[in-house]
Amino acid sequence: MCEACSSNLVMFGMAQQEMEYRVDLFNRMTQTCFEKCVARNYKESDLNVGENSCIDRCVAKYWQVTAIVGQMLGSQKPM
Repeated sequence: MCEACSSNLVMFGMAQQEMEYRVDLFNRMTQTCFEKCVARNYKESDLNVGENSCIDRCVAKYWQVTAIVGQMLGSQKPM
């Protein structure tokens, strides 16, 4: 196998792992914020103002924490 082909396979594998990570992150964030913010007794077909506000704050905090953890992990020296 040529060196360029091998390099492309490695890059593809890394991109695939990144995509899987992002999908998992999105699914966990959606589940967490839904469970925290949306009332169990569905009285209305749309989110009310309180639920909407809660979800906005929850998502913002989730992304903020994810960014902080990513920075911390990125700044660590490999062993």
